[in-house]
Amino acid sequence: MLKKLASILFSTRLTAMLFMIYALAMAVGTFMDQGQSTSPTPFSRTLIYNAWWFEAIMVVFIVNFVGNIFKYRLLRKEKWATLTLHLSFISILLGAFITRYYGFEGMMSIREGATENTFLSQKTYLTTYIDGDYQVNGQLLRRSKSDAVDFSPRLENEYKLETTYGNSPVSVELIDFISGAEEDIVPDENGDYYLKLVEAGSGAPHNHFLKLGQVSNIHNVLYALNKPTSGAINLTYSEDGGLTIQSPFEGEYMTMATGQKGRLVKNSVQPLALRSRYLIGNQAIVFPKPVVKGVFDVVNKSKLLKGDEDGIALKVTARGETKIVKLLGGQGINNPFKQIKIGGLDFAFKYGSKVLKLPFNIKLNDFIAERYPGTEKSYASFESKVTVFDAVDGEFDFHIYMNNILKHRGYRFFQSSFDPDEKGTVLSVNHDYWGTWFTYLGYYLLYFGLLAILLSKGARMEFLRKQLDKIKRKKANLTVFLSLISLGLSAQINHITNHKFQRPIQQQLDSILAQNITPATVSDRFGYLVIQDADGRMKPVNTYASELLRKLSKKDHYQNYTADQVFLSMQESPQLWYNVPIIYLKLKKADTIRSIIGIPKDQKYAALVDFLDINLNYKLGPYLEDAYSAQVPTAIQKELKTADQRVSLLFNTLEGDALRLFPIPYDLNSKWVSPREFIQEDLVLKDSLYANFIRTGFLAYMATLQNEKVQKKGEFSQSDKLLDAIKKTQVKYGGEAMLSDKKINAEITYNKYDIFKKLFSLYMYASSLMFVLLIVQILRDKSKILNISINVFKALLFFCFALHTAGLIARWYISGHAPWSDAYESMIYVAWATMAFGVMLGHKSNLTFASTAFVTAMILMIAHWNWMDPSIGNLQPVLNSYWLMIHVAVIVGSYGPFALGMILGLISLLLMLLTTAKNKEKMALNVKELTVINEMALTVGLVMLTIGNFLGGMWANESWGRYWGWDPKETWALISIMIYAFVIHMRLVPGLRNRLVFNIASVLAFGSILMTYFGVNFYLAGLHSYAKDDQVISINYILTALAIITTLSFFAYLKYRKFYINSN
Repeated sequence: MLKKLASILFSTRLTAMLFMIYALAMAVGTFMDQGQSTSPTPFSRTLIYNAWWFEAIMVVFIVNFVGNIFKYRLLRKEKWATLTLHLSFISILLGAFITRYYGFEGMMSIREGATENTFLSQKTYLTTYIDGDYQVNGQLLRRSKSDAVDFSPRLENEYKLETTYGNSPVSVELIDFISGAEEDIVPDENGDYYLKLVEAGSGAPHNHFLKLGQVSNIHNVLYALNKPTSGAINLTYSEDGGLTIQSPFEGEYMTMATGQKGRLVKNSVQPLALRSRYLIGNQAIVFPKPVVKGVFDVVNKSKLLKGDEDGIALKVTARGETKIVKLLGGQGINNPFKQIKIGGLDFAFKYGSKVLKLPFNIKLNDFIAERYPGTEKSYASFESKVTVFDAVDGEFDFHIYMNNILKHRGYRFFQSSFDPDEKGTVLSVNHDYWGTWFTYLGYYLLYFGLLAILLSKGARMEFLRKQLDKIKRKKANLTVFLSLISLGLSAQINHITNHKFQRPIQQQLDSILAQNITPATVSDRFGYLVIQDADGRMKPVNTYASELLRKLSKKDHYQNYTADQVFLSMQESPQLWYNVPIIYLKLKKADTIRSIIGIPKDQKYAALVDFLDINLNYKLGPYLEDAYSAQVPTAIQKELKTADQRVSLLFNTLEGDALRLFPIPYDLNSKWVSPREFIQEDLVLKDSLYANFIRTGFLAYMATLQNEKVQKKGEFSQSDKLLDAIKKTQVKYGGEAMLSDKKINAEITYNKYDIFKKLFSLYMYASSLMFVLLIVQILRDKSKILNISINVFKALLFFCFALHTAGLIARWYISGHAPWSDAYESMIYVAWATMAFGVMLGHKSNLTFASTAFVTAMILMIAHWNWMDPSIGNLQPVLNSYWLMIHVAVIVGSYGPFALGMILGLISLLLMLLTTAKNKEKMALNVKELTVINEMALTVGLVMLTIGNFLGGMWANESWGRYWGWDPKETWALISIMIYAFVIHMRLVPGLRNRLVFNIASVLAFGSILMTYFGVNFYLAGLHSYAKDDQVISINYILTALAIITTLSFFAYLKYRKFYINSN
């Protein structure tokens, strides 16, 4: 019996099953949270990630790994690399167990100058205290119970406490959970009269209730309802429902529904305007509804906001009496205990985070928030200078910032966030010494073992290399039929055609524009000026103009005019550009917007004037409040927001707000301003001449330019002098924020050549033609001309790779960070990594080299689809890290070998399909070679993906104290690891040891990579989701692809069974 059980537990079949079951469970968990604002949620945690059966899978994994160590005698010297891998996974799973059951974490807030030694737990607890008359040895005893809970509106939440106090049974049962709750007055004839007041003194709205006949102190301002009080804001309620206000302060109010404004006169009695925003002193307050007679109750909020409290209802029974108790709370919330007497016993309940105490104190000496130049809320970094006071280890100072953590007595403190007024810090606290130790040990063993498998003698990769060399010696010519895979691909290229509008004044607009546009040679010189964008990035005007056009119209030009010409024309003739149709609207999803603004359903572009009615009211205005306040916006609301952002961008550009060309001397935040902003803010400078130049310099430039164009002499020397004067002021006053001439020239050259967009075509044409030549070479005898032609295209692809590398280096130099920090950069990097792998294998197989180049072309094509923004931007503080450089470079780089494995799998299936009795020997040799290269590619990809994913865990642990949180991105990366581990280990499973199954699996497995890269970002919620619900790949595409692969696999199987069954 035991022997039979051991054979099952230690079998490769069980290993394969565990890989797939574990992957499937995680995939289901990520989709459970689709449509939510974040993931994981209590719903997915309870049903999947924290479930006993999910942990049981990990336990069986450990048993399987330990059993395989002895079954396959991995303790032998020659098996040390495989042994290291097995030990690493055991250590990682053991670390996860310790973290889960013995580690804890939370958040700690400290104000400047304050000293704290407590923090709030990350977990949520329901705490119950019971006090009464029960005594032991003359001492009254308290019954206390605190249980971790994880309630969700999508779960059948259960909680029941059955206990005793003395000899009295006590029962506490959850009967309701209210997601997004607040305390409010519910009408009740037996209640009291209350007036609700909402204030937002700290930035977030807070409810207060004024009781009839009482005085309330709200942030040191007195409010009285029907109790005249000197120095208070007196509110009077009459029996007919009327309300008046008398304030000892001057103020004003605005009715939110109409926008009508009014004045609050000091010490005068005025009617109270309900649902109006009052500004009295430094307080902003709203009275949302009339006086209500009722009682307090916990109810659902009408509008949900991030960070809202939840509510629970408990049925409490003691000594024959039952009462319903309602509580507010949730994660990160520390409300006071709610006290109530039931059956003669005193109960105290609390729902929320637990207050945990440190064995030492921390004082915040200073909090520092650094912004990007010229911005208000775009932070480059934030840090805390603290002092630790410890009775055991003494006192010391420490500087906490991103990736620089405070470690003391088993606790680690990470810079997480800060208070809105920048006078307080929020630190993430973690206590998990042994869990982290075992996990990190597992990580290091894993990295070492994986690299050893790739590089050591006697490992699988060494065997595959020898197999490949053996196949090459048997081959006279490489036989490949690849032409079929390129059919129809060119039709997928997304060309954006010029749209001819039927607007009555379009020809007039074109004529006026042609007469007034500045010559390209002149506007190019204007493009060399430096501008500061809204996010604080310093860039040439040329870059800003290109980005502006892409955001507005999805193109980097308008008709035949360059971006510099268009941007300069917008400054010269803003009225003209109010009428130019340049705002892009999606043809399908934007139909609602077209109906609102009144343009034809098939019109692709709208003008700014289309969004304004005859009274210059904004047509989208009535719809935007709901669109921006929606916690989970609909597709229409997303389109409304996108259109509004484009309209605002164009409007601000035409108004001159974007023209931030002039640095403010000695500004601490290196702020640059536009002439309009300088005049509106009435800024004062010591240098009055420079101040006057800011006001008039650019206007003089435009006036001179206009005059020179009117003269039509082609002479622009006077305007060029003014342009030089602007440039000199930028250099003189720009300080460290000013770009060097080298960077300006580099960025404009980068913009001009747009190398990655051009490389797509070069890669595509060269790889496709190389395929054709290889096919011709197979079908006829050896030809010197063919060999030379193939080598020419191979050299061209090497040249493309060199340009690709140079482009990445240039982007790195221009941006100041590694070029894999956003969606577009990661795509061009994946393309580079794919081609780099092909270059490494190019000397072994021309077919592999051409396949790699073809995949690279496809990736670059996707990178330049409309939903990817190629703009260079500033990094968020957490991303500005060496961990990012390593983690993303490795994990995203792994997608290249996987993409190559997918295309080689398809080619192998096609070769099987094209096998005949005459060519079966040649085809079998080619299939074998491609399968060996495929396995090598997948092995390298799996090593890189595994190392990259767990490096990401280390980055997260060093950045905010958690190395694994079941975020969909990291979860799907782990799913991909499980799937590819299964594919590579299929050779050990009876029934799966053949080339057909392996190649089919290598194609299907790539779906997990597509889900990891695209699906998570565009379909699921999480830390890595930057375009959730913008589905760029529909279910129809997925089903079509699966149908094609299934059909190809079926017919390949028929040929495989006939010609290959005995050749494996």
